[in-house]
Amino acid sequence: MRPARDARRDFLLDLLETGLAAVDGRRRMHAALAGRHDLDRAWILAAGKAADAMTVGAIDALGSRVERALVISREGHFGPGLQQDPRVRCLVGGHPVPDSRSLAAGSAALQFTREARPGQPVLLLVSGGASSLVESLAEGLSLDDLRRVSAWALSSGESIERVNAVRRRLSQLKDGRLLLRVGHCRVEGYYLSDVPGDDPAVVGSGLLARSAATFDPAGLPGWLAAMLTRGAGESPVPPPVPLRCVGRLDEALEAMAQAASAAGFPVERPAGRLEGSAVQVARSVCEHLAGGPPGLWLWGGETTVVLPPGPGRGGRNQHLALAAAEALAGTGDRLLLAAGTDGTDGNTDDAGALVDGGTIERGRDAGLDAAACLERADSGRFLEASGDLVHTGHTGTNVGDLLLALRWEKGHSPRRPPSM
Repeated sequence: MRPARDARRDFLLDLLETGLAAVDGRRRMHAALAGRHDLDRAWILAAGKAADAMTVGAIDALGSRVERALVISREGHFGPGLQQDPRVRCLVGGHPVPDSRSLAAGSAALQFTREARPGQPVLLLVSGGASSLVESLAEGLSLDDLRRVSAWALSSGESIERVNAVRRRLSQLKDGRLLLRVGHCRVEGYYLSDVPGDDPAVVGSGLLARSAATFDPAGLPGWLAAMLTRGAGESPVPPPVPLRCVGRLDEALEAMAQAASAAGFPVERPAGRLEGSAVQVARSVCEHLAGGPPGLWLWGGETTVVLPPGPGRGGRNQHLALAAAEALAGTGDRLLLAAGTDGTDGNTDDAGALVDGGTIERGRDAGLDAAACLERADSGRFLEASGDLVHTGHTGTNVGDLLLALRWEKGHSPRRPPSM
């Protein structure tokens, strides 16, 4: 059974589109490079879920001044235009778990750096997802080692900062090592940020910068601590290069807030980023919604889910949404939308879900139990049955997750948010 279409759901989905448009990788890269006539015969190396869009934006701005490009992204994240450009080589890496394609992409990236001429203008374009999509392991480490680390990263509940700190120490590309390999070139770096503080040393596990943070291995599994001793260790300090963040989470949130205000809705953006357990965040947000006045609340960030053995379908946004649906059950004035800005969530091609007071009943009518699905990390199956999954397709950006919580005042009829 599908939820009835109504103005409230349309309002939230329109706001999501507004937020995504505000940080579109193609648009942002075009703006960043427009008027740059000094980048003749430029080479582009792009990696991440938004690599396609960022590269297209760079080519929009530079035109024939782009001589060559290597673009590494997730399967299904390439448009036909880029794949048909004879200057561009498109490679698919593994995501969310790296695989042999990720190592092949890493080899191609290293070959790219070796073939670049001294003084060659090189644009490095990085977005979230690059950590998994492209890799070249330190000597003595294997694909099986990489898979084991990735399985730990997905199931441990550790923060993205700590996970990336581990990845950096196993790689010949991360933590600024890629910059060392193009030190003979004229390099500029551009990135879409999906991390707290927009730190380029964290995006893509440091493909653009070396981390200055210390790392404490305490609390890691023994096998992982032992693996780190065989890794690449601390990287040398790379040469300084100009870096520019072309899109960040706060810009998506601000665009949505402005659109909602223009539509006549009161908006609140509580301080801080979403982090920690997806279930705990869902419960906290629903308590906030229950105790507050009518209006829209906006958050962004990235929650965590500790996966059980053999998890089902879904990701952290769907997990959060289903946990919220339990708290919203039976209410008629509250909705919650949780979505990844890259258009994917966990092991699915759905961005997230939009739930309301009838979600649990609709899923129960289909024969499913919400608590059991949460326990099995199978939220996507329940939300498909309830008709609450949100599918955006490939968005061309990746700045983290968005959470929109709405308490609807009876009789309110908002105007549609203006399009970007």
